Amino acid sequence: MVLLIAAIAFANRGGGSGSGSADGEAAKDGPRSEATAPSGVKPVDGKTGGIASGFAHSEQGAQSAAANFAVALGGDGMFRADSRHAIVDATHTPDAAPALKSELDKAYSADFLKNVGLQADGSAPKGLTFVSRTVPVGSKTTSYSNGDATVEVWCTGLVGLAGEGSTKPVSQTWFTVTEKLRWSNDDWKIVSSSQKQGPAPVNGDDRAASAEEISNAVGGYGGFTYAR
Repeated sequence: MVLLIAAIAFANRGGGSGSGSADGEAAKDGPRSEATAPSGVKPVDGKTGGIASGFAHSEQGAQSAAANFAVALGGDGMFRADSRHAIVDATHTPDAAPALKSELDKAYSADFLKNVGLQADGSAPKGLTFVSRTVPVGSKTTSYSNGDATVEVWCTGLVGLAGEGSTKPVSQTWFTVTEKLRWSNDDWKIVSSSQKQGPAPVNGDDRAASAEEISNAVGGYGGFTYAR
């Protein structure tokens, strides 16, 4: 198991290459990516621990599950033990969840949290707002069968501390998450996952927002449930 999304984003902010995976190589005879468009299939309406659930038993359903899981695993809830455990349980198979929770508890240590500017319990210092949000840009299946699927989700993310005096301002990251999914208990769940950096576009000429603007935006704009 590897550290997921936000933790790696912080670790990689100084540069260097992310971790790759053989799963990220598209199968020559596998399904090709398709434009995200209305499909006529009813979006999921169920939730498990606040995370979308009840995905269709199809390639489309697997992509929707993978995108939703990337959002959950890239959120600020991963930096607090109780919510992290709930997120892992809701997104992973019963066989995979226990070992991953143990590994992540070691990874999100007090020293790691201090290094990213957080308190020992994962909360932000007084007067600052911690931001960790993942936004899927696109997805594709690289392999699919009735019971298993491998899905790549290309994402952008925001991570950092917003507020006056922050030494770790909110910045943007780009990465691709590869999720191995299994049809388990009538839903898609993660068996294992990996992450690599990019592909990242050229930076635009947008004016960087002030700390107050970022804090207000994070508090004022909620996240999305993704379903194709």
